[in-house]
Amino acid sequence: MLVLKRELKRHGISQSELARALDVSPATVAQLVNHGIWPKRPAPEPLKTRITEILNQDGGDVSADLFEEDRAPDSGRGAAQSPDRNTHTQESDLEDIMLLRKQTLSPEARRAFMLARDPFAEVSSSEDVFLTRDFRYVRESLRTTARHGGFIAVVGESGAGKSTLRRDLAEWIRKENQSVIMIEPYVLGMEDNDVKGKTLKAAHIAEAIMAAVAPREHVKRSPEARFRQVHAALRESHRAGNRHVLVIEEAHGLPIPTLKHLKRFFELEDGFAKLLGIVLIGQPELGQKLDERNPTVREVVQRCEVVTLAPLDSDLEAYLRHRFQMADKPLESLMDGTAVDALRTKLAGRGQYSVLYPLAVHNVVTAALNEAAVLGIPQVTGDVIAGV
Repeated sequence: MLVLKRELKRHGISQSELARALDVSPATVAQLVNHGIWPKRPAPEPLKTRITEILNQDGGDVSADLFEEDRAPDSGRGAAQSPDRNTHTQESDLEDIMLLRKQTLSPEARRAFMLARDPFAEVSSSEDVFLTRDFRYVRESLRTTARHGGFIAVVGESGAGKSTLRRDLAEWIRKENQSVIMIEPYVLGMEDNDVKGKTLKAAHIAEAIMAAVAPREHVKRSPEARFRQVHAALRESHRAGNRHVLVIEEAHGLPIPTLKHLKRFFELEDGFAKLLGIVLIGQPELGQKLDERNPTVREVVQRCEVVTLAPLDSDLEAYLRHRFQMADKPLESLMDGTAVDALRTKLAGRGQYSVLYPLAVHNVVTAALNEAAVLGIPQVTGDVIAGV
């Protein structure tokens, strides 16, 4: 650790503030003050001059050995932040991470780490899907719903893997030659009221079912006649050996009346056989709409299983190993022993609120790989993770 770190604290200048003043990333400053690692660009001498100028602006003497290793016995022990402040800011900081712009692996990082394939690219087959115990349960629940009927809502934060589950279900139906017709109404621009966008109504769902099951039939105009037509088409298809599953993505945008109407679709039967399984996929707002304390959707909630996709948490290291293995790289060749712990701390803090979801992990690690390539260091370290 350089004397610079102690001097920054003495002058009341944070590493983030110094990074902004130098027009470099916080990770670059973290590597500099903690390990004396200078970036390739800009060159060290101009940086030293600029840092000295910044400290001089604050007044007082600046240590002559600013860029030497700090031998002071109490170096690095700054005043602890109050727990109240940490608690107050932690959730806000983690939410900011979830809103990080999509990160792309730079050509410099690809060359530096010999990555012919981006380890965080979209999965291209079910074999690439990482299965936590939670994820495996949800996947099997979706397949059971498709084969035997059922009503399930999959709730998760942005980037938690909801769309991956939908694609996995579609690929399973195709690859395993399952006699399941997957019905997916178009939800482009869907909102829960007609002021913000277009609502998805029961009539639209009926049209989607007819288009998938009996595409040559003209859809009836009367709501009652249309519903009878849907029932007859599903029954005929079922007797021909088909099963049907209705999958609605972005279901948090469904209006309450449509959620209530889904009960009637779910109740379509041929004897004891359910004719239509229903899968809703949406963000946490969907879980709020399906809250058992909401009397307006009581009859739906009593029939619908709500499952929430959990963060990676204890599966983080295994997930990273899985993703890097897809690029034929061992985890240890890209991230040192401190990096995984730093990533967990960055995305989960002290366990009060976690955003350890695949998308957030991808963005942070990709940004860290890019930064490590700029710094010219062989591995992503905890300081790089903390600084991006």
